Order: sequence, then structure tokens, then C-alpha cells
Amino acid sequence: MAQHNANYEESKVPDLILPDPFVSLKGKLISTQLDWEEIRRPEILNLFRENVYGNIPADFDTISFSEVQESENPYPEKAILKEVNIAVVRNGKSHTMRLNVFLPKSKKGPFPIFLLINHRPNPGNGELVEEGYWSVAELIDRGYATASFHGETVAPDDAERYSEGILNTLYPEELTKDDGMKTLGAWAWGAMRAMDYFEQDSLFDTKKSALVGHSRSGKATLWAAANDKRWAVAFPNESGCGGAAISRRKYGETIAQINSRFPHWFAENFTAFNDQEETLPVDQHMLASLIAPRALYFASAREDQWADPKGEYISIQLGSKVYSEIYGQNVNFPLAFEELDSPIIQPLAGYHIREGKHNLTWEDWQHFIDFAELQWNQFR
Repeated sequence: MAQHNANYEESKVPDLILPDPFVSLKGKLISTQLDWEEIRRPEILNLFRENVYGNIPADFDTISFSEVQESENPYPEKAILKEVNIAVVRNGKSHTMRLNVFLPKSKKGPFPIFLLINHRPNPGNGELVEEGYWSVAELIDRGYATASFHGETVAPDDAERYSEGILNTLYPEELTKDDGMKTLGAWAWGAMRAMDYFEQDSLFDTKKSALVGHSRSGKATLWAAANDKRWAVAFPNESGCGGAAISRRKYGETIAQINSRFPHWFAENFTAFNDQEETLPVDQHMLASLIAPRALYFASAREDQWADPKGEYISIQLGSKVYSEIYGQNVNFPLAFEELDSPIIQPLAGYHIREGKHNLTWEDWQHFIDFAELQWNQFR
């Protein structure tokens, strides 16, 4: 029903009047790095926290890491598999999430690291890797470490069960708040705990770290990277409404539709903007701006109109202006969406749209790797 009611006609897209990332809530023009980082960036981050995604609690008592051996390594000839339990304790209660890590066997670290937030259901047959979707073999061949955790081990992707993970166990007070953490915030929290693990192990070069998510996990990737400056590069793939796409376009999936179908994803406060996108104090180009001065790359698919590829491209076109206007970097997207015929891979911000449907593929990963390598060359 939601898809039946969706708009796929550009002629019906409203004229875009977007909030200005460079004007503070008190009307101050933001033009310096100091004002951006001390005034405007915290304002924007808090507006998204309060109105869209909810909190990400930062407090806990202890965190510990232990290795287990439960699964068969699918790449024994080229990779070392580490299955890591991350145990977090708060107020006397403990929750354990599982991180699966692959390291190149033929090289010595420290290794750059790609982390995938994986929302796909665990197949239950003991397999850790879905080929293409998580391109482990190819990443290993390029000399990178890669890891993934299933969202289910942090917060189930289910409107009835989403609280059964860290919310019930560690942060039950969030369940009573209108700006309380829900599933996407919990997955972002999980990415932060994975980074805690990488930081304490000298095998990983966290200055060369990339966070990847597809679709709903892409939304969590953006929110995690906005909150956690330890990630060097963020790759939200086909993240659509509530992710990369401009909400005010009302093209494809809308705020009302996403809140109706997935009431466990966003903060309760987000429902106030159902069918009223123009009243939001933010839009998704402003979330993109929060990643700067680190690197950001959006990706779309031509047949994925539900995620509004044009809205995703406009978002990074506008959001990336912070690199040039605040940080003095030469970043621009001069082409109109309709003129795109190849990936835009440049320092700090990039984009591609591929043929095909809503998915995460090796073609996407190839562009991600090329973009990440361009950013990481500065650390060599």
C-alpha cells in the first residue's frame, strides 16, 4: 500500500526550501571552522538526535573482548577468522554482541578495516558471509581487514522485539523517552563498540577505517559516523528515506510511510513530521555535512526509485559544501543528476549510481575501495 501511494514523478516534487547548514539557530552566519565545530555542528547533531534518530547513550561500566570458535572459516587459504564477543556491562547487567573479523593471512598488520553493519537475517546454517553483499575475499585480496556484526545481536529489526537487545538489558530508560534510542541508534551503538575493539588491537589501523551499511543499515551508518568521529570514511549504500535522501522531496518512500512500516527504527518524535516534512528543522544534506572533515560516499541504484537516487545525490551535492566553505577543500559535484554517467571519486566526498535494483554488490564495493584508497593515501 505504501508503495502504491508513493510519488515517482519529478513534476510532483515540491519546490525545495531547505534549512541552511551555515546559519545557526540564533541566526548567526557560520563561516569559520571554529564556529562550525563549536556552534553549528553540535546544533545540527542535536536536532537530528531529538527529532529523528533519538539518543545514543555513551555510558557503560565495563567493556571486554573475548574470542570464540563456533564457525568454520570460509576462506582458510587466505584469511584468519576471529569471532569476537563484545561484552558490555551497565548497572550490573551485561549484553554480548558478536563481531566476525577476517584478516589477511599473507600480510602483517596493522590493517585498514572495513566494518559492515549487517541487517540481513542470519541464515542459520553457520555461514558467516553472503558473497557480493559482504565481499570478504576481495577485500582480503586487496590487503584489508574486514568485519561485520548482525544488527540482531544488538537490537532485533522487529517492531515487537526491537527492545530485546541492549535496550531492555542496558538502557531500559530509553524506552520511555520521546527521543529515546531505537533500532537504528542501537546499531550505531554497535558500530561504536566494534570500533572500541579495533582501537585496542594493534592489528588494526583505525586511521584507515571505513563503515559500510546498505539500506536500513546505511541509515545507521550515517548516524553512527555523525556521532563517532573515529570513522575515517562512511559508505551509506542506497539508504533512502531517513538516510541519504532529501526528505522534503517526498519522492519514493516518505517519513509517514517509513514510520508506519517500521515504527521501531526512529525516535517517537520523528512521527510529528509524518506528511509534514517541510516542518523538520533539518534535512538529510545536513546529516551529510556532519561527517566532515572526514570522508563520505553515497551510492544509489537506478531501479531503486523507492530510495530516491536523485534525492540522495542532491543531498551529497549540498551537504558536501561544508568541505569547501568551512574546511577550504576543493570538493564539488558540478553535474546535474541526469548528467551522471560515471562514479565521482574525489578527495573527501564521492558518489556513484549503478544499474540494477536495491542491493549491495561487488560493483558497489569496488567503488568503495577505490574511494577509500584515495583518502588513505594521505596516511602512507
